[in-house]
Amino acid sequence: MNSLARFASATVLVASVTRLAGAQPAPVVTLTRLDCGTSTAPTDVGGRMSDTYAYSGLKVQLTFSCYLVRHGDDYMVWDTGNPIGNAPSAPKTSLVDLLAQLKVSPDQVKYVGVSHYHGDHTGQVSQFPRATLLIGKGDWEVLNDPKAAAVANPAAFANWISGGGKVEPLAGDKDVFGDGTVVALNTPGHTPGHHSLLVRLHDMGPVLLTGDLAHFHENYESNGVPTFNTDRAATLASLDRFKQIATNLKATVIIQHDARDINKLPAFPAAAK
Repeated sequence: MNSLARFASATVLVASVTRLAGAQPAPVVTLTRLDCGTSTAPTDVGGRMSDTYAYSGLKVQLTFSCYLVRHGDDYMVWDTGNPIGNAPSAPKTSLVDLLAQLKVSPDQVKYVGVSHYHGDHTGQVSQFPRATLLIGKGDWEVLNDPKAAAVANPAAFANWISGGGKVEPLAGDKDVFGDGTVVALNTPGHTPGHHSLLVRLHDMGPVLLTGDLAHFHENYESNGVPTFNTDRAATLASLDRFKQIATNLKATVIIQHDARDINKLPAFPAAAK
């Protein structure tokens, strides 16, 4: 019996060691904010930013944020900001040049995800032609509809529309890397296929990037709906879901357009871990 017991114990030990040896370490996940433009002065948000005439006289410093997500050896860019140019809100440094400072080339970017089709979130998307485009299904359909040219400019997406690049139109949530650390959340309303992003970091904990689900603190806190959103009811439902996720995960919420949220992440080139 003793021999059998020792043999059984040895077998369990060997099996455990084998499992541990075969187990892959959890990938390093980091999040870096990239400056993709800033409004030259605080913006009066009492007009188009509310369909109930809220925020009268309120001025908010708006910014245009892009993000680099590292997942092990893979990279994802989330939103691509304003295009380079002479516009007052254009970024001073291109997204490609910012990534170069992090020693990341466009060819290393596996996914380029856009929260929605508006130009201040897609201005530099064409710089990543080899990346798989992640975009909400509703937005992808708009971009491919010739009658919707006045709503969304498909030119920036020519590489994917023509079949030159891979695209994943997202009908719902997307677990980007398959392990729950980076999830594109279906939050329609601002546009038909609008998405937000959840990033689970080891040290900082979960982080939620709004896209344009909300544009500034007061807008988020009061469930404000801009006049140009495509679906009011869907916006309110998405805000409710997003806030419940934030509460349940005790997540840090970052409103991408609100300059007051820039300091929630380390200053470039540092990354949150």
